[in-house]
Amino acid sequence: MSSPPLDVRSNFFWFFVGMRGLTSLPALILMTSFVGFSAFALESGITRDQAVFMTLAVWALPAKMILIGTMAGGAPLAACFLAVTLSSIRMMPMVASIMPDMKSEKSPTWLLLFLSHFVAITSWVFAIQHLENVPRERRTAYFGGFAITLTLVNAVIVGVCYGIVAQFPPLVSGALFMMTPVYFFASIWASARHSVVRIAFVVGATAGPAMALVDPRFDIVYAGLGGGALAYLFDRFVIRRAGRRMTPASSLEDTP
Repeated sequence: MSSPPLDVRSNFFWFFVGMRGLTSLPALILMTSFVGFSAFALESGITRDQAVFMTLAVWALPAKMILIGTMAGGAPLAACFLAVTLSSIRMMPMVASIMPDMKSEKSPTWLLLFLSHFVAITSWVFAIQHLENVPRERRTAYFGGFAITLTLVNAVIVGVCYGIVAQFPPLVSGALFMMTPVYFFASIWASARHSVVRIAFVVGATAGPAMALVDPRFDIVYAGLGGGALAYLFDRFVIRRAGRRMTPASSLEDTP
C-alpha cells in the first residue's frame, strides 16, 4: 500500500506550511503585542539592540517584561536572573508535553533541544492544535516553520517599531504599551489548567504592587515566590480538603 501523498513531501514543504500559521489569530495578537513591547522597552530605557536581542534570546514575552521590570527597578543581576528563571520554569511542562508528539525515531537530539527554545504559550497552543494533523516525521519541520519564523518576525517588528512608537501620539503609545501586560494576563489565565495556577496568579498580581512599596529591587521575586507558596498551601489545605469532604456526600446521593 502506498503512503499518503502528504507523507512524501519534503521538510521544506512542511516548514512553509508551518509558516502559514503566522496568519492565525494567536500569532497576529502576539505580533501586535510586540509592538506594545517596543513601546515598553523604549519607555524603560532599553536600547533597540537590547530589545531585539531579548526577543531572540529570551523569546517568551512575559519573561522579557519581568527582565525589563527588574532591570528598571535597579535589581541586581542575580535577582534579574532568578526572576526570569522562575518565570520560565512554567515552559518545562509545555516542552515535556509536546516533544513526545513532535519527535520521530529519526529526530536528532540537538534539533529537539533547539526547537525547545521556541516553545512559549502561543507556539505550544499552536502545536497542540495542529501537530496531530501532520505526519510524525515532518512535525519538527512544521513546528520550526511556525515558531522560528514567528520569533524572527517579532524581532523585526521590535527593531522597526522601536523608533516609530516614539512618534505616536501619547494615547496611541499608551494603548500599545498596555497591550503587553494585557496579553500577559490573558495568556497566563487562559493557559492555566489547574485552580492553583489561577490562585497563584491572583495572589502574585495583588502582592506585586505591595512588594514594590516594600522593596522595589526584589518585588517580583517576593511576589512570585510568596504568591506561589500561598497558592500551593491554599489549594492543598483548603480546596482539596473541601473537595474530599464533598466527595462522600455526592457518592451517597448517587446511590439508589
